[in-house]
Amino acid sequence: MVFGLNRQVGLALSSAILTVSAFVVALKLFQSASIKVYVGNSTNSTVLTMIPQTYTQGDVVLVCVFSLLAGASAVFILLSGRVAGEEPLWKSSLEEKRKGWEETSKTLKDDERRIYEAIAKADGIINQGELPGKTGLSKATVSRALFFLESKGLVERRRRGMGNVVSLK
Repeated sequence: MVFGLNRQVGLALSSAILTVSAFVVALKLFQSASIKVYVGNSTNSTVLTMIPQTYTQGDVVLVCVFSLLAGASAVFILLSGRVAGEEPLWKSSLEEKRKGWEETSKTLKDDERRIYEAIAKADGIINQGELPGKTGLSKATVSRALFFLESKGLVERRRRGMGNVVSLK
């Protein structure tokens, strides 16, 4: 777990470095300087000519340094994939939720259980219009059962266009 935390901190730091570096490089490339050529001494000089859209040595060094930083952080992000044998965070979270859904499902009545399990099989979110086909129940029975599940705090219905999206809590 400690290694996972260190990797997450490293990824966050690399992402921040990549973002800042890309911003600095873009800013320097879009803001070119103008070089003025002077004739005379330090007290009495005249501008002979002005060369527009050029970069100073400092600009070139800055762009090179931040480009290297951006490249190094991008390589670190790309190469720091998952550790072998480790599941992604979303997968373990979904498995934990499924275990909870299975326990909750055992406490429900027949129609409510069928609907609840159909939603769980769809990874916890489904269009309400798909439930009659997946459960073999009528639209009215599905709607009534969803009302009871919603009143128990087990599901949530949200309006999406002409229908509802049902999700498990």
